[in-house]
Amino acid sequence: MADVVELEPVDESAATGIAGLDDVICGGFARGRVFLLEGNPGTGKTTIATQFLLEGARKGERGLYITLSETAGELRASAASHGWSLDPIEVFELVPPESLLDDDQQQSLLYSSDLELGETTKRIFEAFEHIRPDRVVLDSLSEIRLLAQSSLRYRRQILALKHYFAKQNSTVLMLDDLTSELNDRTVHSVAHGVVALEELARDYGAERRRLRVVKYRGRRYRGGFHDFAIQTGGIQVYPRLVSGEHKVPFRRDRVVTTSAALNALLGGGVERGTSVLILGPAGTGKSLLALTFLAGAIERGERAAMFVFDEEVGLLCARALTLGIDLQAMIDADKLVLEQIDAAEMTPGELAQRVRRCVEERDAQTVVLDSINGYQAAMPEENALILHMHELLQFLGRRGATTFLTVAQHGLVGDMKSPVDVTYLADTVILLRYFEATGRVRRAISVVKKRAGAHEDTIREYRIGDGGMQLGEPLVNFQGVLRGVPTLVNGGIIPNDLQS
Repeated sequence: MADVVELEPVDESAATGIAGLDDVICGGFARGRVFLLEGNPGTGKTTIATQFLLEGARKGERGLYITLSETAGELRASAASHGWSLDPIEVFELVPPESLLDDDQQQSLLYSSDLELGETTKRIFEAFEHIRPDRVVLDSLSEIRLLAQSSLRYRRQILALKHYFAKQNSTVLMLDDLTSELNDRTVHSVAHGVVALEELARDYGAERRRLRVVKYRGRRYRGGFHDFAIQTGGIQVYPRLVSGEHKVPFRRDRVVTTSAALNALLGGGVERGTSVLILGPAGTGKSLLALTFLAGAIERGERAAMFVFDEEVGLLCARALTLGIDLQAMIDADKLVLEQIDAAEMTPGELAQRVRRCVEERDAQTVVLDSINGYQAAMPEENALILHMHELLQFLGRRGATTFLTVAQHGLVGDMKSPVDVTYLADTVILLRYFEATGRVRRAISVVKKRAGAHEDTIREYRIGDGGMQLGEPLVNFQGVLRGVPTLVNGGIIPNDLQS
């Protein structure tokens, strides 16, 4: 009896070589189909198309780049800027028929649009027949649209190209720079899938780029907008975070600190996998409190990650060291990832990707975001910020990571206002306040919310010194501490830890 030979499964998708994009479109472009990649000039179409062909070449597939808008030299120079060589790819520079004439002929002869369009199509087919590629890029459709001069002729031409490539079982990526005045949606109905690229110019900071899958027949894809960046070495796509896809089992034990008073205030500690929001005006010690939890996690042998928006990392390390927290030693021991975030340069999608990488690849069980004010600067639309924060916190919670967020409130005493209200998203809310007593400015801490269990409803004074944050006894003889100007009640006296 002959041995049974197991055949390898056929790859039904042509991967783009861009991990994030392949994740968005669930593996790549379906083989033997025509896809449209559209976007204004500068959005990254050529870079994506080049990576698509280079990925095919890496897998032993033949690739053909047909260019009507750029010269072959320009394409090779662009590829070289990313460190790529186009030698494995056939580049066919399609010169318009009138460009082949000398100056005298151009002045005395006129080519009809029918002849120009027919000649262009013929030369596309000739290039294909010569190479017989597995992957094709046609750049760009704007020139074909201009030659067609009408929507009807343009549609017929695109259909002819589609049917021809389908018979050859080639995967085709057509680029459209949306520069034509007609700007119709003919190719949307003809193409098997459409990916739209956008570039957003902000009032300040670098431009933002994002993509969206407009359609993809017969396949579920990750909908919505996804941030991406053009970097040296290619496109980086940051798929929109969907927290429901990342749930893992973990033990919901209680995370405690080295401060017995702080643990008592929190009802015994913070439950693993929950989020803690630290609110307070500038200078009340929000970052220090978050560092206290971070240092406790590392002392337990865990890994942690901290993303800093508002403070320079070197200054933060020096300030923490004076309080007995050696952040640099934690980094050197591979226990802490400490990153400075520039809200003017980084997209929210890239930030979410960095947080995700720390949790999934570095096994960080404690994550600190300092602060949401800086995070808001990266995403000024409040509704979008709330949704983004919701998904990020849900993701971290389902991965068993405990998250600490800080928010700087406006003002110093009296009514405090937050730039964005995320208190309902957090599982625990810690409130820090300034108050005046015996002619001195003091600080108070209280827990105003905790979903996972009971907590103290008292208000305690705390002080920041060489030993870090030190909590005193509950302020039972005071009223109005949270308003900033407390008064003694019931003939009370100032507690010992409040006396000068």
